[in-house]
Amino acid sequence: QVFDAGDYFGIMQVEEVDEEEEVDEEMEEQFKKKPNPGNGPCFKVIVTNENGLQASNPASVFLVDHAWTYRVEHARQQLRHVPGLLHRMANLMGIPFHGEVPDEDSIQQVLQEMWKYNQTYQLSQGTAEEKVPVWYIMDEFGSRIQHSDQPSFAAAPLFYVPQQIAYTVLWPLRDLETGDEVTRDYAYGETDRLIRKCLLLPWVPTEVLDVSCFTPEPPDEHYQAILAENKEKLPVAIKPPVYAKDKVFKVFTDIQQVLYNLTHPRFVFTDNEGEADILYNFSHFKDYRKLSEERPEVMVNQFPCENLLTVKDCLASIARRAGGPDGPRWLPRTFNLQTELPQFISYFQQRDRRGEDNHWICKPWNLARSLDTHITNNLNSIIRHRESSPKVVCKYIEEPVLFEREDVGLVKFDVRYVVLLRSAQPLRLYSYDVFWLRFSNRAFSLDDLDDYEKHFTVMNYAPGVTLKQVHCEDFIPLFEKQYPEYPWTTVQASIFKAFAELFQVASSKPAPLGICDYPSSRAIYAIDLMLKWDTSTDGKRIMQPQILEVNFNPDCDRACQYHPTFFNDVFSTLFLDETDNCHVTCIV
Repeated sequence: QVFDAGDYFGIMQVEEVDEEEEVDEEMEEQFKKKPNPGNGPCFKVIVTNENGLQASNPASVFLVDHAWTYRVEHARQQLRHVPGLLHRMANLMGIPFHGEVPDEDSIQQVLQEMWKYNQTYQLSQGTAEEKVPVWYIMDEFGSRIQHSDQPSFAAAPLFYVPQQIAYTVLWPLRDLETGDEVTRDYAYGETDRLIRKCLLLPWVPTEVLDVSCFTPEPPDEHYQAILAENKEKLPVAIKPPVYAKDKVFKVFTDIQQVLYNLTHPRFVFTDNEGEADILYNFSHFKDYRKLSEERPEVMVNQFPCENLLTVKDCLASIARRAGGPDGPRWLPRTFNLQTELPQFISYFQQRDRRGEDNHWICKPWNLARSLDTHITNNLNSIIRHRESSPKVVCKYIEEPVLFEREDVGLVKFDVRYVVLLRSAQPLRLYSYDVFWLRFSNRAFSLDDLDDYEKHFTVMNYAPGVTLKQVHCEDFIPLFEKQYPEYPWTTVQASIFKAFAELFQVASSKPAPLGICDYPSSRAIYAIDLMLKWDTSTDGKRIMQPQILEVNFNPDCDRACQYHPTFFNDVFSTLFLDETDNCHVTCIV
């Protein structure tokens, strides 16, 4: 509560010197390094205390207030509605704003510029929603501390629990004299020169076109490391178990939908995991080695190393086996921001030069329900999003196939298929015959990128948002009426071809480089996809499936509600090898 920064520091405005006046070369260099060239005045923070600052003195530690704390998806609304916020932010960022009433242009400018001022943290406790990264902008003092590769201070956020408030702690790294500048390292912790250059791009614009945007598949060690990090123990080799033709299987499960809906006479439930023939678990199974050594005949609803499909960065890297460095046609061009940042920036800048569309979507590696997912054409924003949590960036589908909703107009939609993986080697893959559709609530256009109901289709988790449901048997005739030259059977054939290729590359290498071919494993996955307009090799307009993600243990609530035999069909196909009376289609 002691406001004494003014006793130690001053904020200086750096004046541009007229070209005619003679300036010594050292000053000239300083001006070239000026951050944020071209937007408004430039400030520096200087030590003004006549005794300087001693790094060893406990009183040299300062707290900086946060002027604005928010989640990205709420930023526009807050700038519109929180009194004085737009005015303060525009002022802090050197954006001219003289009006009383927030105008969209000024708001847009702040949303563009804020990535030069943003910092981030996330809470480690709470629900998935509460763990979504928080962004904040320090007050005028903190925001005017400039970058240096040899910083004089360090800064870090501190969440002070008694007040439920976050501050930034600022402390000197060495003794400072009067007149010394207060700086911090905007790329703190990064030592690689190229990556530092990339991370500092929002403040020091530069081109990295000399970096190849070629992204080969990562080396084997990458997959070994993922296996170790997941603490998964691979099974020993076993002979595929053989079961009596009329055997009744005991199922141990913690999934309510299975307990309520599996009524097939050849499956009974048990509460005793030790006597089960089938383990059908919601959570990830880890110790396949022990299971394969002690109970090889017990079947399990998961495959070792299936995260290669279900985690977005892994999905992108294994997919490169099918389509070379740009990836296959059925996956949007994807970069892992942790390991492929320079390649991404090079690709972005090359597209920019060629005048091509540059809308991208940033997604966390493994959060569902569109949480912490952002669409943008702002390179600074994408670079900074890397700081909050591990992310991939995927080319946003700028020309999706749309669906006419009579109440709304042409909207985006996505399709969810449930696929059943019976075995990895040899590959045996089925699709459930019913697919599910999700629609956006507003007509599609490539603007208002933070308008959730225009750009996203996941509506069943957003409070107070309408959820448009169309069953697939109603959807197909409507779709074919809108696109008479594209019968759904043809579209679905191209979708199944993509699924087949995906699972072929996913199981083409031994674990941990591919899905492990454990004979007692079975699994169901939900694959979400969209259709985009593309041109075939012979110049025809085609609907090209785009696989968005593969989900482990999907929510099958809607499936069971409308198709009561869903789990009977799934269990017959996976565990009995009986598909005759089941609503499934063999893909491979």
